[in-house]
Parts: sequence; C-alpha cells; structure tokens
Amino acid sequence: MLLSTPAYFTFLAAIFFAYWLVSRFRFGGLAVIVFANYFFYARWDLMYLALIPAASTCDFFTGRALEREQRPLMRRALVTLGIILNVGLIATAKYMPARPWSWTLPLGLSFYAFQSLTYTIDIYRRDAKATSNYLAYLASASFFPTTLAGPITRIPTLLPQWSKREMVSAQDGGRALFLIGLGLLKKFMIADYLADHLVNRVFDLPKLYSGSEVLLGAYGYALQLYYDFSGYTDIAIGSALLVGIKLPINFNRPYAAQNIADFWRRWHISFSNWLRDYLYFSLPGLRSRWKIFTYANLVLTMAIGGLWHGASWTFLVWGLWHGTGLAVQRWWQVIRGNPTPPARPIPRLWRGLATFHFVLVGWIFFRAANLGTARDIFAQIGSRTIAFGNVTRGFVLVLIVAAYAHYLPKRWYDRSLELYCESPFYAQAAAMALVVIAIQYIAATGAVPFIYNRF
Repeated sequence: MLLSTPAYFTFLAAIFFAYWLVSRFRFGGLAVIVFANYFFYARWDLMYLALIPAASTCDFFTGRALEREQRPLMRRALVTLGIILNVGLIATAKYMPARPWSWTLPLGLSFYAFQSLTYTIDIYRRDAKATSNYLAYLASASFFPTTLAGPITRIPTLLPQWSKREMVSAQDGGRALFLIGLGLLKKFMIADYLADHLVNRVFDLPKLYSGSEVLLGAYGYALQLYYDFSGYTDIAIGSALLVGIKLPINFNRPYAAQNIADFWRRWHISFSNWLRDYLYFSLPGLRSRWKIFTYANLVLTMAIGGLWHGASWTFLVWGLWHGTGLAVQRWWQVIRGNPTPPARPIPRLWRGLATFHFVLVGWIFFRAANLGTARDIFAQIGSRTIAFGNVTRGFVLVLIVAAYAHYLPKRWYDRSLELYCESPFYAQAAAMALVVIAIQYIAATGAVPFIYNRF
C-alpha cells in the first residue's frame, strides 16, 4: 500500500477516527496503532505478520535485559544479539536470492531495522531507558508512516509521545493536511513528471541522446530524487501528526549546501545522523592521535551507506565518492583552521554550484543501472553535442519550477504553512480538493512507487 494511493488515505482516515475514538484509554489507542502497523505490513505480504512481531518481541526483551544487566561482557553480548538480528533482517529481505527459496519479501525492512537498532544501542550506551510497555514498543518499532522510507525515528523519542491524551490541535491538523498535499504535489506534479518525460529514457539508453539532453536528464534526476523522497517524507510526517506523533524533519533545501558536509546535514537528515551516531562513532581509531583514522572512517562509513542501498558497484562508487569528499573537506578544514564560509553572495553562489555538481556526479552513479551505463552517460555529456529534440517544453517548465521552488527562502515556506493553518476549514478543504483535481488532470501517471521504497 503506497502512501500516494487512494487506498492508503482511506486507511489513514479510518485509523484517524478509530485512534481518537479510544485514545483516552492508552491501551485502546496503542492497540489501534499496532493493528494499523501490522495491517499495513500485511498488505505487502502476510509473511510480515510472523516476522515483524517476532523481531520486535526479541528487541523488546533484549532492551529489558540490557536495562537490568550490569556485567560488561553480558551487555556486549546482548547488544550484539540485537545488531545481528536487525542486520540479518536487512540482509534476508534485500540480498536473499529468490532461489532456492520459493518466496521473496517485497520490503527491504531497512528503516524498520534502523529504528530498532536505535533502541538497543541507546540502552547499551545508557542514553535511553528500556520501556516496560510492550504494546507501546510494538507501536513505535513498526510505526506505519515510517515503514517504507523513514524518516528514521529513534524509538526512545517516540515512546513518550504515546502518553499524550489531548486531541490533535487545529494547528497540527492543518499542518498535517498541508504536508500531505505538498507531498502529493511533489510526487505527482514534479518527480514523476520529470522521470516520465526524459530522465528514465536518458538513464536507460544514454547513447540515443545528445550530450545536452543527457545533462538535462541528470539535472532532472537530481530534482526528481529530491522531490520524490521529500514528498514521501512530507506525507509520512503529516500522517503521523494526524495521530498526534511528531517525526523529525528529513530535508532542508539540500542543494543550497555550501559544502559536502553541509549537504549531508540537509539531505536525508535522519539517515546521515544514524550513520554518524551509530556507525561512524562506533568505528575504531577515532580517539587515536593518528588523524588518518578520521579520514578513513569517513570513507568507510559512506561506503557502507552506499552498499546499504544495494549490492552494486554503482552504489559502492557513490558511497566512496561522498566519503572521499567528506574526508577531503575535513582535511582542508584541519589545515585551514576550520574557516568560516564566506557571507558574500558571489562566493556563496560558486560554493553552492560546486557542491551541487559534486553531488550530481554521485547521483549519476546512484541512478545508473551499472558502471557501463554511468560511463556512457559521462561520455555523452563530455561529447558536447547539442540538440534538444527530445526535450519537451513541459519538461523544461517543470525543471525550472522545481529548481526555483527548491531555492525559495525557508521563511516563504513557513509563511505559507502558517497561512494555510490559519485558514478556515472550508478553505483548507478547497485547497486539498484543488490538489487532487490538479493531480487527476495534469499528472500523467498513476501511483508509481517512491524511489526509496526499494531500499
């Protein structure tokens, strides 16, 4: 059940009314959410009804044991058990060959596993306390809006939110509808349009297109990926708000970044924070006087992050590209004494353009089916052939609008959100109706899966 389909919004409306009907009884509210979580999984495959509750139960009791255990050796054994369990889920779902097994799992379970790992690792580090409420843990570990593509939410931050009894406020309700509507516009009107009108064709058969068309396709993919993924995040955050749960933001105008580290503070924020807090800080040598460990661990962390996306050379190269960029930037900061980025417009513009194009090179590897296709894309761009016969006016218009909207000042977005939330309910409803009509009559495709669903 995709978050962009009528079936999902029918399901969401039913859960909204059922949850608030019984929310004054904590057990009843949690039971509704747990039912919603497992129903959501079951819509993909009934196998999840056995797999997810079993894994969650193991993590729950592992956390309880970590809370009580004081012996270092036993604590390490328990947290290792939790890591093996959740990494095993990712490996089984993502990398298990279809043969000789007669079944495959349609969801990668990565985001479920990442959330579960935050729980056991935080308890092991004594950064969080284990919960004694089994139902609250089940509701948090497999919370349905975050199942497919995050944002990765630390379970210790979710657990206290289930204790709230207040009905969702008009402000939060308006914010939820605004985010859901915005996410649908991003997905259907921008991301899917760019993909269908040039990006997919360029990346499938780059040799059939001129260098200028391939370059436009690469620019299109950078914006497609942003609007697709941030659109999902908006819908997920809005869905959670409807049941009174606040999820962390995941994007903050990433292509306005001034350097590669700044980019990773803005792009897929929950994932980059997870890599930093649970992988990078766990690698050996960080406290060594040998600075080479700092640089090597940055490269290793991003390489592992690349391989998480898939067992492919293209993802490994993408991870190594970003890891090397982060290491080089860190080295430059050390020798320059961590200089403050310039505030003047022209230097900021050039730094922003350089950072964007560094990221763009990585996106070509990320999107290409294999290294051969990536090589062909770079070769076509380098050929400097100019022709635009395959580029429609609609594609150019959507590309320009997407780029312009991305770089708008954040205060404009905040003001738009504020105005929507302050509007009367009938104006909010009319705006949502216009979104649906626009998607129905302008968007060319049906419900295409979000890109990060497969990760």
